[in-house]
Amino acid sequence: MKYDILIVGGGGREHTIAETLKKSPKCGKLYMAPGNGGTAAIAENLPIKATDVDGIVAAAKEKKVALVFVAPDDPLMLGTVDRLEAEGIRAFGPRANAAIIEGSKVFSKELMKKYGIPTAAYEVFDNSADAIAYIKKQNSFPAVIKAEGLALGKGVIIAEDMAAAEAGVHEIMDDKAFGDAGNRVVIEEFLTGPEVSVLAFTDGKNVVPMVSAQDHKRALDGDKGLNTGGMGTFSPSRIYTPDIAAVCMETIFRPSIDAMAKEGRPFKGVIYFGLMITNKGPKVIEYNARFGDPETQVVLPRLKTDFIDIINAVIDEKLDEINIEWEDNACVCVVAASGGYPVKYAKGYEITGLSELAKMEDIMVFHAGTDIKDGKIVTSGGRVLGVTAKGENLDAAIAKAYEAIKSVNFTDMHYRRDIGVK
Repeated sequence: MKYDILIVGGGGREHTIAETLKKSPKCGKLYMAPGNGGTAAIAENLPIKATDVDGIVAAAKEKKVALVFVAPDDPLMLGTVDRLEAEGIRAFGPRANAAIIEGSKVFSKELMKKYGIPTAAYEVFDNSADAIAYIKKQNSFPAVIKAEGLALGKGVIIAEDMAAAEAGVHEIMDDKAFGDAGNRVVIEEFLTGPEVSVLAFTDGKNVVPMVSAQDHKRALDGDKGLNTGGMGTFSPSRIYTPDIAAVCMETIFRPSIDAMAKEGRPFKGVIYFGLMITNKGPKVIEYNARFGDPETQVVLPRLKTDFIDIINAVIDEKLDEINIEWEDNACVCVVAASGGYPVKYAKGYEITGLSELAKMEDIMVFHAGTDIKDGKIVTSGGRVLGVTAKGENLDAAIAKAYEAIKSVNFTDMHYRRDIGVK
């Protein structure tokens, strides 16, 4: 059977998902809602926002798709999967009552406390005065201040001193820098150690980790500058050993999926474990209820098993009946961003050099913030492209990615020169 598939979303993650699905002999026609300038080459872009649940359901019916892949966080929290299932449409992704593991940091912290899953010590506050009083009393810096809800990966402030902490709490709670996401804050113990991202497929009972990855969040070289949605990523992590993976499976991955099932919130789809490898063992920094971006851009290109087979195994709760295989190599993604990102940047600049990249071996370009104007690909977001390379090891992949990115250009293009080095 050929599957016509609708992918919800329009970023680099969704372009990567589309390209991976396209490799399957079972893949029929692809639709994207809304897609971007890059997805237009392999799918039909539909002018529907990812958060327009009614529009997504209507499009799935009209196009008679066999499957809808709900990729971003917002549509998952809005219950897009629930709505599709209620209409008898197969959907990939967690239902809203499970997606809360990302949608509410308070929920996820309380879940970890209840089930003994290792994470940073924390307290929750619903007003700025109490939050500031607590930080003063703890007098431990840096202090980690997190907006409770979704803030596009930017609702976390690491305060180096009391003045920065007070300013951060006021910014989130009183100035509403992240809107209603800042109605409550989580004040957390600051953990130290290298960070690792591990994505896993889960059918609500079984959990199968993917290959590890690490990303670079800061805008500038040397992990300086503002936090972004991710300036680049690499897989595998240099520090995530088989021994650490075994500990994570026993203390974090399986207990997390079991905890959600016990809470009556079975989690089916992809779960993202943001981990810190501390001197007291691995601890959870955060959960995401979907593929991470830009981690997806280096994990999925290494997948050997048919992606559609995995999706069906997850939906049908038969993940234990499939063997998921990965390539024995490395992958690196360097993000080409608009100058000024993540604050203020211009859009609409023509992107040149993409045809040269298309001819290069082991090079993939995943579009994140692009559009088509007058037949030309132009910039339309902060993170514009993910220039991605495969190599026999990390050093080879890094060299290929940086050689490739020299070919692409747009006004004020900015990228980090140290992706994969940490």
